[in-house]
Amino acid sequence: MMKLTLSRRLFGLAGASAMALLLGAGSISAQPKPGGTLVIGTTQAPRHFNGAVQSGVATALPSTQIFASPLRYDDKWNPQPYLAEAWEQSSDGKTITLKLVKNAVFHDGKPITSEDVAFSIMTIKANHPFQTMLGPVQAVETPDAHTAVIKLSQPHPALLLAMSPALMPILPKHVYGVGGDVKVHPANIKPVGSGPFKLTEYKQGEYFTLEKFDKYFRPGLPYLDKIVVRLIPDENNLMIGLERQEINMVPFLSGVRTIDRIEKMKNIITTSKGYEGIGPINWLAFNTKKKPLDDVRVRQAIAYAVNRDFITGKLMGGKPDQVLGPIINTSPFADASLEQYKLDLKKAEKLLDEAGYKKGADGVRFPLQVDFIPGNDEQQRNLAEYLRPQLKKIGIAVEVRAAPDFPTWAQRIASFDFDLTFDLVFNWGDPVIGVARTYLTSNIRKGVIWSNTQQYSNPRVDELLQKAAIETDQAKRKALYVEFQKLVVADAPIYFINSVPYRSAFVSSLGNLPTTIWGPMSPMDELYWQNR
Repeated sequence: MMKLTLSRRLFGLAGASAMALLLGAGSISAQPKPGGTLVIGTTQAPRHFNGAVQSGVATALPSTQIFASPLRYDDKWNPQPYLAEAWEQSSDGKTITLKLVKNAVFHDGKPITSEDVAFSIMTIKANHPFQTMLGPVQAVETPDAHTAVIKLSQPHPALLLAMSPALMPILPKHVYGVGGDVKVHPANIKPVGSGPFKLTEYKQGEYFTLEKFDKYFRPGLPYLDKIVVRLIPDENNLMIGLERQEINMVPFLSGVRTIDRIEKMKNIITTSKGYEGIGPINWLAFNTKKKPLDDVRVRQAIAYAVNRDFITGKLMGGKPDQVLGPIINTSPFADASLEQYKLDLKKAEKLLDEAGYKKGADGVRFPLQVDFIPGNDEQQRNLAEYLRPQLKKIGIAVEVRAAPDFPTWAQRIASFDFDLTFDLVFNWGDPVIGVARTYLTSNIRKGVIWSNTQQYSNPRVDELLQKAAIETDQAKRKALYVEFQKLVVADAPIYFINSVPYRSAFVSSLGNLPTTIWGPMSPMDELYWQNR
């Protein structure tokens, strides 16, 4: 058996010091003083607070404060104890045993047991939109109140990462196991968790308040008394609040002008750390079953005609990192040697000629329509508008099709009613969780957004993804993903552009900033005010 454990107290103090020193957040006292209120501002309004049945940053921000999970992660991709103080993995990789802390209770005072862990894992497997995340889980056995044994049909190296707060909140079975469908359960709005904070007030569309849970199982934590999350849809008002320090923290900022603005603010710390696990990639997707895009040469030609350097350097002000393939640069599985499709209009025209698409008398080879996600001009609309004059240079007439709202765009793309579309998709830490869904032939599912809507199919890619999903040797697993990335980039079902330049902004008097791989989507139990 392979065993990994770590003292919770050691993790708390060491992790706190490293993060604050790295970000220049001020000196670290030997013992941070408890108390105070943190005001977070965000444009992301949650539909509800239950991350077991809902993905996305809007839900994850509060859910990770309200619910605890088996594990948490540091900024080096290392799992750390949380509700599970220790865990063991069998030599065949088909069994993971969790040893739970014995002092954890839910916000209603009921103790957390292995029955709650088993209920939560099977609930997530049945209801969470990421179906590959817990796909191999067959059952969870509960030999005693503090031992949960997860049985798998095959090794699942992504499972430990899937035990993170944003992906595996532990629900009280006595609450969510009764009262109807968990996806629409009343407790999704009035949650009962075991995390460092409990929801005490929610005014839809305006704010919600999280107060310190005084029976939290990590001794002496959380430091803060209260977190107030203000929902402010207008980003300019959000920035005014931050500048006046009426707001103390703003996560998930990505606008170039906004980032420039906050970087000039006095007494405000900005950081890109904390988004490595999310892995947000902005890309141009092709409908590979629709002519002329069913020809790989046409897709490659478009890739050679689009200038990634111009997009990231000029249109996006140099803020984002360029991304060359399906796995985000910050992932341990990323391959830096991929084909870059550097701007080469002559090569693009040659490929189109070879594909049999000659220019007509009007200089046009064929028309294409491009879609984009509404509501994000810098990452989406501006790129769609850029594509029109750029592809005209190689004889492609581009029409930009705007959608009135997100559901309209999603319905079009999920129904395969598109030629090209810009899209923004998260890696979610491990390729099994957030990458494979886009490329597996088995995941071509009409009507499901963020599945394989490109209708891309390559048997070797399927084989590599299936092998990598069960490979427990890290080096061998990376080799499989490297080959996968090279094939996908060569087949060009997607032209990869940039990582979304997410930033978090904090007032400088905060210590122990949340900059692990999950950043704002992780417990803020160690965050504290330095000037108390």
